[in-house]
Amino acid sequence: METNRGDDSVPLCGVSDHTNPVGLPWPRVTREEWNDYRWQLAHCITSVRDLSGLRYFSREEAEVLSRVTAAYRMSITPYYLSLIRLDDPEDPIARQAIPSPDEYYGMDVGEDDPLEEEKDMPVPGLTHRYPDRCLMVVTNFCSLYCRHCTRKRIWTLGDGAKTEFELSKMFGYIRRHEEIRDVIISGGDPLTLPTPRLELILKGLRRIPHVEIIRIGTRVPVVLPMRIDDELCATLEKYGPIWVNTQFNHPREVTAEAREACDRLLRAGIPVNNQSVLLRGVNDHPEIIRRLNTQLLKAKVRPYYLFQCDRVRGLEHFRTRLSKGIEIMEALRGHTSGLAVPFFVVDVPGGGGKIPLMPNYILSMGEQRTILRNYEGILVSYEEPLDDGKTSARPDPDETSLRSGVYRLMTGEIQALIPAGNERMARRRRRCESASPTT
Repeated sequence: METNRGDDSVPLCGVSDHTNPVGLPWPRVTREEWNDYRWQLAHCITSVRDLSGLRYFSREEAEVLSRVTAAYRMSITPYYLSLIRLDDPEDPIARQAIPSPDEYYGMDVGEDDPLEEEKDMPVPGLTHRYPDRCLMVVTNFCSLYCRHCTRKRIWTLGDGAKTEFELSKMFGYIRRHEEIRDVIISGGDPLTLPTPRLELILKGLRRIPHVEIIRIGTRVPVVLPMRIDDELCATLEKYGPIWVNTQFNHPREVTAEAREACDRLLRAGIPVNNQSVLLRGVNDHPEIIRRLNTQLLKAKVRPYYLFQCDRVRGLEHFRTRLSKGIEIMEALRGHTSGLAVPFFVVDVPGGGGKIPLMPNYILSMGEQRTILRNYEGILVSYEEPLDDGKTSARPDPDETSLRSGVYRLMTGEIQALIPAGNERMARRRRRCESASPTT
């Protein structure tokens, strides 16, 4: 993002001069304004008309998009708009922020609440599904309304925050249920709340003795990083342990500003995890996820989850097959740092919760040995201990020498089956050959 022009102003949204800012109310802003999250929130793009000076929409497309935004509101911070390549109709950042006709034409597919959060809601705004944790929706407002949001159903309820009375009902439920030790504060985006209101929520939770951990779900570090200021960090630090779970979905979102925001949280003692969503046309490729997670590690953010996109009404164009997520996980495991490999999970319809999915590395399990497959496709025989603590005896190799390779693995005659052309084995051979004395 270009910011150094020899004066105190920055270009429109940080986009280059070839764009045409027709119809937008802020062609130039000062650096101080740009870095003020209040200015960002006050100047969000909220209609297709606001975008028409930056991106071409046909009359038919504009009409359809107006119907989309009438059902599902739109808001894009100037900062996040600056990350969009507006001349690219398939831009992955734009797909997350700018409405698509697919949302309108796909409204008959999916459900408003496929995870049935509201059926597990004993008091308004609080979902209690897992035994020891619950989720509080404390506001309906977001600085960016992600087009793939799982709670699009609440957008029509307005952008208000929960009242103190509503919050007290949630606190009362948590207080009565001593098994709850972990509370997730979500929304909307809770970090868009004024800091005093956020502190009221944190203070209310910390008055409940059995609440041990507080988590905050937010995209603010990604879409409004200037909100992570000293005042907010000092407030969060007072009520720890607090964990922040954010959502970077593409490497281009890991900007200098986003890294600085995460660093401020970390310096306040607040760990930051990332929960990506697997989205068609955004990040449904192993190399994109690998680059994203590598950049997150460099920013000291842990890649925690890769979520299958929920079957929300109007999101069918974002959803991939589960096999795509498995393919991505297989391409990550062993090919990048284990720290850069998240859990791939599907939050199953009907309120069944999160189910982790992964490639099948266990091919066979027996009393004496288990057959495993590694990331290279090598099959390995792992010898199991017997109940008496001893290892199982190997059979006479003469009896099995003519058997198939997998059988020989099962019996322990051989320890591994290595595919032809394995590059790691070739490197070993070359190293041995180079170390051998010449004759």
